[in-house]
Amino acid sequence: MRTIDLRGRALFRNELLRLVPRAAVSAEIAVERVRPLIADVAERGEAALREQARDFDRVEGHQLRVPSESVTDALRNCPPEVEGALRELIARLRQGSSAQVPAEQVTRLADGAVIRQRWQPVTRVGLYAPGGKAAYPSSVVMNAVAAQVAGVPSLALASPAQADNSGLPHPAVLWAAALCGITEVYAIGGAGAIAAFAHGVPEIDLDAVDVVTGPGNVFVAAAKRVVTGLVGIDAEAGTTEILVIADESAQPGYVAADLISQAEHDEAAASVLVTDSEEFAQEVAREIATRAAGTRHAGRVAEALSGQQSAIILVDDLHAASAVSNAYAPEHLEIQTRDDESVLADITDAGAIFVGGYTPVSLGDYLAGSNHVLPTGGTARFAAGLGAHTFLRPQQIVRYDHDALSDVAGPLQVLAQAEGLPAHGDAVSARFETRRERG
Repeated sequence: MRTIDLRGRALFRNELLRLVPRAAVSAEIAVERVRPLIADVAERGEAALREQARDFDRVEGHQLRVPSESVTDALRNCPPEVEGALRELIARLRQGSSAQVPAEQVTRLADGAVIRQRWQPVTRVGLYAPGGKAAYPSSVVMNAVAAQVAGVPSLALASPAQADNSGLPHPAVLWAAALCGITEVYAIGGAGAIAAFAHGVPEIDLDAVDVVTGPGNVFVAAAKRVVTGLVGIDAEAGTTEILVIADESAQPGYVAADLISQAEHDEAAASVLVTDSEEFAQEVAREIATRAAGTRHAGRVAEALSGQQSAIILVDDLHAASAVSNAYAPEHLEIQTRDDESVLADITDAGAIFVGGYTPVSLGDYLAGSNHVLPTGGTARFAAGLGAHTFLRPQQIVRYDHDALSDVAGPLQVLAQAEGLPAHGDAVSARFETRRERG
C-alpha cells in the first residue's frame, strides 16, 4: 500500500477532497453503453431480454420468470448451517430496520387546524441481485427485509440466469428469496433487469416498479442513472471501500485483517488506513504482507491494496484523522483508538460506523443488524445507506375546519396578492360567501 504523508500541513477541506485516494472510475462511458440496451428493452421487451441473456450471460431458452416452485424447491438444497445463518441475519435485520420506521405525528396549530404526517411505503419495488464474481444472498436479504419492514406490498427480484444452474439465478440467491418470502423472481441480469423493472415487460407479467434497489457492477449503476426519474433508485453503488482510523493503541492484526476483508471483494476495492503513528502504520503494513498472501483471493487483494484507491495516510493527530475521514466520506468507517467516543464526536460523513476493536466491518456485512447497502465514492457526504426509510415517503395530511380557515384568511389573501395570484385568495374567500352571493 502506498503512503500519503499529510503531517505538518494545514489542509482545507477542498484540498483534502483532492488528496484522498479514489479509484479512477468514469460512469459516462458505461452510461452510453447501457442506454441503447435499456431503450431496446423498453421497445421490444422479452425479445430484447433474451438477446441480452444470450450475449452477456451465455444462456438461451430459459424461463425469464422463475416458477415459484423453483424458488421454494431451491431451499431444499441449502446447507443447514447456511440456512440457519441466513435466518439469523433476517431476524436481526428485521429488528434493526424497525427503528427506521417513524411513528405518525400529529401537529395541532390551532383548534380545527391539524397536520398529520404519515410515512407511506411505495407500492412496488424491484430488487436486483448480481451474479458476477460472487453470489450475495446477504444483499438480497438486506434489500428485501428493509422493504418489507417499511410495508412495501409488492416486491420482485431479478438476478442473472446461470448457465450451470439450468438458466435459473444462482442457488444462493434463490435460497435468500425463499427465506424472505419472495416468490416473484426473474432470471434477468445487468442493465436489462433495471430496464425491465423501470418499463415493465407484459409478456412475462412483469409490472413496472416504483423503486429499484440492489448492488451491481458499473453497468448496473449506469443503468440506474439512465432510468432515474422514471423510477426511484437507492444509489449508484460503486466498489466497496473501508477507512480505518486507528492509533498506536489498536491491534495491527485486527486493522490489517479488516483492510484485507474489503479488498477481497474486487480489484477496485478501496482500503484506507488513517493514523497518527508511523510505527503503527509500519506494523499494519507488515501484518498485511503476511496475511494477504495466505488468503483465498490473494491476487485480487494484492491488486486492490496496491491500487491508487488504497493507501496509508499519516496525520498529526486524531482530529486531523477525522477531518480526512469526513472528506473521504467512507462507505465503511472503523474507529479503533484509545478514545473512540472522542473521535466519533468529530465524524460527520460516513455510510456506517464501526466502533471498537471487536466491531469489524464484516460484522455489519452479515449479522450486526445494520444494513450493508451503503453510499460509496464519497456520496456519504449527502446520501444515506439503504434502510426501511428508503421505501417510505413522508406525506402531510392537512385538515382545517371553517373557523380555522377563517383565522388565516386575511394573511393568506395578503400573500396571494403579493405574489400576483389573486385566484389563490379567491379560493379561500369563496368558502365564506353567503348562499345568495354564490347563487
